[in-house]
Amino acid sequence: MSTARPQGPIDVVAGEISRTLARVDALDFDRFLAELRIPQRRWFCTGQGRSGLVAQMAAMRLMHLGHRTHMVGEATAPAITGRDALLVFSASGTTPLSLHFAETARGVSAAVVLLTATPASPLRRLADTALEIPALASVQFGGSLFEQTALLVLDAAVLALDTGDPHTRDAMQRRHANLQ
Repeated sequence: MSTARPQGPIDVVAGEISRTLARVDALDFDRFLAELRIPQRRWFCTGQGRSGLVAQMAAMRLMHLGHRTHMVGEATAPAITGRDALLVFSASGTTPLSLHFAETARGVSAAVVLLTATPASPLRRLADTALEIPALASVQFGGSLFEQTALLVLDAAVLALDTGDPHTRDAMQRRHANLQ
C-alpha cells in the first residue's frame, strides 16, 4: 500500500516543467519538426555541460529514427558541410564554444537549429531555426529546468516524427544499441 507523499520538491519540479512546456510555441515547434524531417541531412549535435548530455540524447534518438547523427567533438565525427545541420542546445545562447561551432557551421552553409531559453542572443542570430524553451524562472539550480524541458520537447518531437507507426517503431528498435 502506498501513501500519498506531501507536496514538496517533486511537485515543484513537475510544476515548473509543466508550465514551461505549456509556453513552448506550437508554430516554432512545427518549424523545428520540419527541420528534422528534411531527408538526407546529417545532424551534428552539441551543447555544453548538462545541455551537452541532452544533445547526446538527441543524437541517439535521431539515429533511432534513421538520421545520420554525430556528436560534435567525437573522434569519428566527419566535417560538416552545407548539406548538414548543427543542432545546438544552449539556454543562454551565449556559450562561447557553441557560438564557435555555429559560426563554423554557418561558414560552410550548414543549417543551424537552436534550442534556447534566450530568444535574443548571439546564437539566435546565427540560427536558421530556433525553438525557445522559456525556462528562465526556476527555483532549481543552474539550467536544470531548461535541460529537463529541452529533453521532453525532444521526446515530443520524436513522438511526432515516428507517429506511432509500427514499421517506424520496428526500425527504431532494430537501430537500438545491442552492445550494452
